[in-house]
Amino acid sequence: MKFDILTIFPDIFENYFNASIIKRAQEKKIIKIKVHNFRSFTADKHKKVDDKPYGGGPGMILKIEPLYNALTKLKFFPKTKNQKIILFTPQGKKFDQKMARRLSKLERIILICGRYEGVDARIDKFIDEKISIGDYVLTGGELPAMILTDAITRLIPGVIKQESLKEESFGDSELTTEYPQYTRPEVFTFKDKFSKIKKLIVPKELLSGNHQKIEKWRQKHFGS
Repeated sequence: MKFDILTIFPDIFENYFNASIIKRAQEKKIIKIKVHNFRSFTADKHKKVDDKPYGGGPGMILKIEPLYNALTKLKFFPKTKNQKIILFTPQGKKFDQKMARRLSKLERIILICGRYEGVDARIDKFIDEKISIGDYVLTGGELPAMILTDAITRLIPGVIKQESLKEESFGDSELTTEYPQYTRPEVFTFKDKFSKIKKLIVPKELLSGNHQKIEKWRQKHFGS
């Protein structure tokens, strides 16, 4: 799977994509991530990527020319069934796990990170989908691009253990939450606000070694 990200702030991605699961997936060559600064595809010496909206109004709008130039010069056209060009926008379809599974079957995803008051609407002719990650306002599409890349990468075979995918939240089952999880120490001791000693203990069922008891406890506490 190849991810191509179009942004005017490429440095934002460096730390996140060079850590943990995403880093290992790249080292294994399961995925490839390339971040492109579409300011480099402007035609003027000032590398201007935005301008005032026609008809008036607050803020600035991202110009279509740099994005179109990037899409064409990076050879993202012609469109194929195995790739999608996606624009992040509040007007897009809300991203969820079902969408992540669908997109994980592709060979290439091109992500356009919007900024300011949006993108010139003529970009719609050159994209495949509009996606939103939630009903709130963000400064730009960079965080959504990281979220989508992360969620999709986890689903690609070889990135993480398949057992983990089956048991975690929003997996293939109808359940959308997990049971509570615990690890060492078995007993956690702390002081409350009155300086009294308190203890938090791991449920005894999980310490029993009895797989039937453990499974029964987990089913009972799904969503707790």
